[in-house]
Amino acid sequence: MVRLFLAGLAILCACLTANAQEVGLQPILQEHQEIITKSSRKTIKPAIDAIASSGLPQAQVMLETWAAKNMWMRKSDGLFFSGQKGEGRSYELTDFDTGEIVGTFEKSELKQLKPNSGIRAMIGTALVQFQLTDPNRAKRLAALQSIQRDPESALLEPLRASIDDEPDTELKAQKQRLERLLTIGFDEDTTARVAAIEEMSGDLGVDVRAALNPLVVTSRHAALELPTDLNVAVILEAGSEVLTSDEAYDLLVAGNLAPPRVSAEDIRAALSANIVRGRVGDIPVAQLNSDAMRERAYASLAEAGLLPVLFTNADINAAVNTHIFFETYSEPSAEVTEAAEKALEQIELKVGLNQTLDLTLDAISLASIYFLAAIGLAITFGVMGVINMAHGEFIMMGAYTGYVVQQFIPDHTLSIVLAIPMAFAVTFAMGVAMERLVIRWLYARPLETLLATFGISIALQQLAKNIFGTQARPLTAPGWLDGAWVLNDVVSISYIRIAIFVLAMIFLGLFLYIMKRTRLGLEMRAVTQNPRMAGSMGINPGRVNMLTFGLGSGIAGIAGVAIGLFAKVTSDLGSDYIVQSFMTVVVGGVGNIWGALAGAGMIGFLQKGIEWMNPSNTLAAQTYMIIFIIIFIQFRPRGIIALKGRAAGD
Repeated sequence: MVRLFLAGLAILCACLTANAQEVGLQPILQEHQEIITKSSRKTIKPAIDAIASSGLPQAQVMLETWAAKNMWMRKSDGLFFSGQKGEGRSYELTDFDTGEIVGTFEKSELKQLKPNSGIRAMIGTALVQFQLTDPNRAKRLAALQSIQRDPESALLEPLRASIDDEPDTELKAQKQRLERLLTIGFDEDTTARVAAIEEMSGDLGVDVRAALNPLVVTSRHAALELPTDLNVAVILEAGSEVLTSDEAYDLLVAGNLAPPRVSAEDIRAALSANIVRGRVGDIPVAQLNSDAMRERAYASLAEAGLLPVLFTNADINAAVNTHIFFETYSEPSAEVTEAAEKALEQIELKVGLNQTLDLTLDAISLASIYFLAAIGLAITFGVMGVINMAHGEFIMMGAYTGYVVQQFIPDHTLSIVLAIPMAFAVTFAMGVAMERLVIRWLYARPLETLLATFGISIALQQLAKNIFGTQARPLTAPGWLDGAWVLNDVVSISYIRIAIFVLAMIFLGLFLYIMKRTRLGLEMRAVTQNPRMAGSMGINPGRVNMLTFGLGSGIAGIAGVAIGLFAKVTSDLGSDYIVQSFMTVVVGGVGNIWGALAGAGMIGFLQKGIEWMNPSNTLAAQTYMIIFIIIFIQFRPRGIIALKGRAAGD
């Protein structure tokens, strides 16, 4: 009796186990055992879809185990398990459905499932629907990124279902946006797709355009009658610029509506292959010396069934004239394509406006850089009439001063704050020394001044190479200046450029204050207007010239710190800005701060405009800009805002 009871109990347990397996993953795996063990990307999809759509909670763990190459098949019965390496060559197997360890087996008794990269990608896509509601935020984010990379219609409903319960505000917004994009591409309800398109028609995101563009893709076709079951975009006229006659006939050939053309070379080759006893058909080879005779011989062979029928130009024209040519959308719904085209038109208009805004911001940014580099030159050139070819080297010295300060102060914010007054002090001192030792002896001798300052420029460049070497030195911006201010996918401007613009405006205000509210400014304006009268009023023109030159050099040093934050700090740094600085001063009006501002704005906008029209050749853009400025100076030799006094030549 005991034995009978134990036997019955064993049978009952076996039945319960079998019933448990019937509602678990194992029956699904056994149903697709052959394609799972084969592991071919071409055939594996039904197995992955069956597992993912099973609705079983253990499906996620199983798919993750498979992707991690930790799934094993027991050779004795073909069952699949999760395997962990044990001692030696043994592996501990765990049942996917129960989560219980079923035992330890030698590797020779098992077969490891190693999915390739293609299958792992398909498993990753299937896992998305589970990961969208995973408690781990990182997994939910990874799922959204996976959908963005490889969107599928099957992912739309799981994505929608996960939106309401999403606790993270940022991820919820991403899910809502992605749901709209998938609705546009995959929803079966035309009304829902049109509504989603209209909702996203004002969005400038690249992903929106990527979702809309496939809806308006067209392909060309030919038929005897215009089909009524296709979404026809436009009817084409054969023989027009849009569709030439040759292109129309090629469509007929591609659609098996007409035989291929037989070229003259094909005719020659066919006749050569059918020469029998010096004749082709009933025509001697010697008579095949014209196109007409060769076509006649070819036609006789075609009538005999030896060659394909020869289509003449008349036959081709007749075939083209009896068919209709048209373009169809790949998207079958006309309502969807109409909404997509309207949305793309609106987006294209907004993109154009935003590109204009982005170009304007770039031009303002460039103008602020030129203004900051030229403001010192405007002071020295305007007040003193000195053509300082070493002005660019003062910019370079300011940048190197910032680099040296950062070697002693690792805090980038503090180092830049200290580098600005340090650069001013260093270049101010160098400017005063240069004026006292060289410039003061060369007043009213412009050629000698130009040659002397050019020589000083070369000497300062070589001195910088000897001290710092020829390689670029880093002048690191503070962390809060990293990145850019992004308005949308089209318009953005870096924080460093914004900071330079603000710095340029600060110096504009500071210079105006010095010129209008201080004694030095009053003396500078007096010397600019009439140096002899200023001297007779007790002003020392020599002292004013010295301080003016030092002030202009000091501002150039500060400009060097600003420029060094985004440009390479080398001994040639100043050479890249000296030409633009002179152009800014000359075009704006010599010796006038408002003229320098106007000149910087004009050159900045002009350069960006030319680069936009010819973006592949920046050298040509600079050439065109210089030509334009030369022409401009012919009409306004004193610049945009002319200055009266010594600087104007009065």
